[in-house]
Amino acid sequence: MRRIDAHQHFWRLSRGDYGWLTPELSKIYRDFLPDDLKPLMEAEGIEGTVLVQAAPSDAETDFMLSLADENAFIRGVVGWVDFESPDAPARIAELAAHPRFKGLRPMIQDIPDPDWMLRPQLNAAFRALIDHGLVFDALVLPRHLKNLAVLVDRYPEMSVVIDHCAKPDIASGAMENWAEDMASLAMRQQVSCKLSGLVTEAGEGWNREKLQPYADHVLTVFGPGRVIWGSDWPVCTLAASYSDWSEATAALLQRFDAADWEAILGANAGRIYGLR
Repeated sequence: MRRIDAHQHFWRLSRGDYGWLTPELSKIYRDFLPDDLKPLMEAEGIEGTVLVQAAPSDAETDFMLSLADENAFIRGVVGWVDFESPDAPARIAELAAHPRFKGLRPMIQDIPDPDWMLRPQLNAAFRALIDHGLVFDALVLPRHLKNLAVLVDRYPEMSVVIDHCAKPDIASGAMENWAEDMASLAMRQQVSCKLSGLVTEAGEGWNREKLQPYADHVLTVFGPGRVIWGSDWPVCTLAASYSDWSEATAALLQRFDAADWEAILGANAGRIYGLR
């Protein structure tokens, strides 16, 4: 079975543009680079990854593409572009020329205005993303989901992947509104969802029983053909090791057959991101 980790990060602290990454996050406040991930991937039988941005800067995207040039296991890169810049379409065209550049991710969860994604001045960037066949990675919270549905309807030809199941509040057990909004988005066939980030949202006291209702809902409404597995490493290590999350995934997917496992754990990422 071809396994792809469709959501992982690298960072080098000296680059200095990770505003969210502070010493208080002591477990992950250090450099994380390809040699740190390779043995973890090998232990879990993972052959490739999608590297996702962790800082809102052009330098971050260039850094990731340089790592992809040096490491064949990085099958795809999801980067960052200033969607508000008049130069956004030209920058997107430049990035799309790289064979491993697969998508864009503005850090919506950190933008104070919950309506930001609907601003008309972003239209040129969204159109360029669509024209170049890129994926829109939606880094959103539950409060953004209704606006995301409006955005998807505005650009029905855009492939959208919701990161981390939209970060439901698993720690408190809140589910109803999130579940309704996710089911609504799942009715739109161009939207997929990453099964990732759940252990972080559940916190250090997480267990499979806490995660199962959220995973089950996503797998039910999107179906195994539009769910993509990712580790969110190294952020996941705030709550669980790479192997812990891999083992938990096996438990969460136990009701599915081999074909569904293959889809969720690799084939869907390959198809949706166009990975080689």
